[in-house]
Amino acid sequence: MSRSLPDVRDGLKPVHRRLLYAMLQLRLDPTAAYKKCARVVGDVIGKYHPHGDVAVYDTLVRLAQSFSLRYPLIDGQGNFGSIDGDNAAAMRYTESRMTEICTLLISDIDKDTVDFRATYDDSDLEPVIMPSMFPNLLANGSEGIAVGMATSIPPHNLHELCDALIFLLDHKDSSIHDILEFIKGPDFPTAGIIIDSPDAIRQAYSTGRGSFRVRAKWEKEELSYGLYQIVITEIPYQVQKSKIIEQIAGLLKDKKIPLINNIRDESTEDIRLIIEARDRNCDPNIIMESLFKLTSLENRIQLNMNVIDSNNIPKVANILEVLKEFLLHRKNIITRRSNFLINKIEHRLELLKGLQVAYLNLDEIIKIIREEDEPKQLMMVKFNLTQLQVEAILNTKLRSLRKLEEQEIINEQTALEKEHASLLKILQDSNELKKVLKKEIKFVQNKFGFSTKLGQRRTIFEEASNETQIIDISAFIVKEPVTIICSKMGWIRSLKGHNNDLSAIKYKEGDEEKFVINAYTTDKILILSSLGRFFTILADNIVKGKGNGESIKLIVDIGNEEIMTMLAYKKNINLLVANTKGKGFIVNSDDVLAATKLGKQIMQVPANHTCLCCLIVEGDHVACIGENRKLLIFKISEIPLMKKGQGVTLQKFKDAKLVDIKIFDQETGLSWKVHEKTKIEKNILPFLGHRGGVGKIPPSGFPKNNKFS
Repeated sequence: MSRSLPDVRDGLKPVHRRLLYAMLQLRLDPTAAYKKCARVVGDVIGKYHPHGDVAVYDTLVRLAQSFSLRYPLIDGQGNFGSIDGDNAAAMRYTESRMTEICTLLISDIDKDTVDFRATYDDSDLEPVIMPSMFPNLLANGSEGIAVGMATSIPPHNLHELCDALIFLLDHKDSSIHDILEFIKGPDFPTAGIIIDSPDAIRQAYSTGRGSFRVRAKWEKEELSYGLYQIVITEIPYQVQKSKIIEQIAGLLKDKKIPLINNIRDESTEDIRLIIEARDRNCDPNIIMESLFKLTSLENRIQLNMNVIDSNNIPKVANILEVLKEFLLHRKNIITRRSNFLINKIEHRLELLKGLQVAYLNLDEIIKIIREEDEPKQLMMVKFNLTQLQVEAILNTKLRSLRKLEEQEIINEQTALEKEHASLLKILQDSNELKKVLKKEIKFVQNKFGFSTKLGQRRTIFEEASNETQIIDISAFIVKEPVTIICSKMGWIRSLKGHNNDLSAIKYKEGDEEKFVINAYTTDKILILSSLGRFFTILADNIVKGKGNGESIKLIVDIGNEEIMTMLAYKKNINLLVANTKGKGFIVNSDDVLAATKLGKQIMQVPANHTCLCCLIVEGDHVACIGENRKLLIFKISEIPLMKKGQGVTLQKFKDAKLVDIKIFDQETGLSWKVHEKTKIEKNILPFLGHRGGVGKIPPSGFPKNNKFS
């Protein structure tokens, strides 16, 4: 359990504690020369940690990596790995020493502030806990997996933590809400942007469980001729840069991000990933939204504050409990340190009193030492000294005795008595203890706060919308004009541009042209089958070239159904669908879009009948004509708007079927084609009726095939 879960007081696991203590014993403070990591690891596994050297060295490496720890505890010299996931050099090549902030973690360890226990072979002692002048658990975070439990604590900003601790000292009854006025959220060494709402962050800290969504930071860099490139300068915590490049390269290969032309890495010590847009008209926001969705440029960092508390019991603590545990730990450290110093001062004061006596009676003491066989006992009786004082006088060198000065002894005694009184005050007055604790916290804050390069907040906050952003696939396609051609047998292809000369287009034997549509590569094409199913295909996905194209059956599961209508989709327009039984209704274009190859059933078609057509509603009247050569005209407002169904009766038939239907404006008149000529009939009054009527014989000159075109 303790190997995997950190202690709430110092935020360390045994391997970290032993490593830092071994470095302390080797005197590897920030001002000392570097020592080979192999020497440090050897001391750790030999004296304190009877495990493999690889595990200990891996721990040392992580504590030295500025991209892994928010406040690195080890100052490494040599190759300690990279954010790309490269391994560190072997320990015989690298060197290390403690950082300045690490010294705060082990400060006062020699003043009886913490308990020590025997090492694994009873040959030495090791600390049970570190004094820890700052809340390392939250400042540097921790991760670990034990049996049946795990921990995951992200790093935080030390300046904010100190503000929260000072507030908590002044306000005992503080709530989590009060604390979170100071602690805004995690502060990752690799920076990035947290896009969670304040409420979501508050909920995570209140329960000790949750997660944070972290995104990479990017900017648009303008180039010449209106071109631009996207520069990624920060990536989410614990995501390898090489992994991101690999993911984007895979998406480019699979053509899943067509708006991107290339990606390259221009990183040095700072991250600089370049993403080239395929076209200057591409929206960089849409490119990045797609990358956030498909790659690790957006990552979720877990929060699970499962720690070992001061009673050595694992628990999931909220942020307030963690801070309170740290303050209790520091109060205990200050109390123990004060007791230790008081004992040392009292010991020194006793010696000073003896030395003062020696100064006043120096000649007599020298005479006793020279002439008496048992000078110790005689001095104790004659000058009323303790054994300790006599030992101190006897152990003092003659040279030092000669230099003894009463004023120096008195000055030292006065200073020690003053210090003794202040230490006693700390032990007796809780407010005085609080002042000392607050002073230490402010010292840490000044040394590693916002005013320093290390202490500046790196991760920023931007609240993202909770609604899932739907990105139209057409945004990833360069808009180009195309002519879509579909034959009677269902072979479909597209040609670049509009107004193409189609006279040279060839078809398979027995096949012929059926639909020709001018569209754009970004358009969606709607297809209506004879059984009332709508299919949706992207114009850019239609095979290009002057060959026969490909069968529509390879694109959608239309089966043996016949294609009745093909048109380019337009957003939020009305369409009139009708079948040969004379029934129909109006449907919104947004409601007929199909998400799968199976299509979307819109019109229910009776047996022995087929869906006839799908027309864009552009006009105020509808003309219907059937096999019985009866023409009926009525207002389009009589047809209801529906999402799907059988529809309503447009024209009534007996032993006949609807042949054709047309929408037109009354002012323009009803038109039809006869031998490539267009005839217009403006007097529609004889044929005007209501929906569901029978109709009348059309005017003279109307085509014999009973069709308007």
